[in-house]
Amino acid sequence: MDTNDASIAKTPRKANTEPPSSSHLSRDLKAVIDDAEALLNATANQGGEKLDELRARARQSLRAARLRLEDAQREIASKSRNAAKGTNAYVHAHPWRAIGTVAAGSLIIGLLLRRR
Repeated sequence: MDTNDASIAKTPRKANTEPPSSSHLSRDLKAVIDDAEALLNATANQGGEKLDELRARARQSLRAARLRLEDAQREIASKSRNAAKGTNAYVHAHPWRAIGTVAAGSLIIGLLLRRR
């Protein structure tokens, strides 16, 4: 281990204080799948019949996980677009009600923040 590696190992890591989001989760799951596939490819020349069978099952599971993740992303995007369209239609149909709702919400948030 050279001196750079030692300083990196001793550097404390910050806790992730950012709230999780679907984009972070999606990116993290893709990274896990990519890493697992890389691991499978790296160990491809190491053998044994049982290991080959396990590797094949792991590849199949990773493919299925990737497909489910892609399906979930498409579904979430579709639902988000539909919600945005519905909100836009409601605001255009009832502009004063929307303005009143935003004003009331802003007032409540302002009062709550002022109490701090």
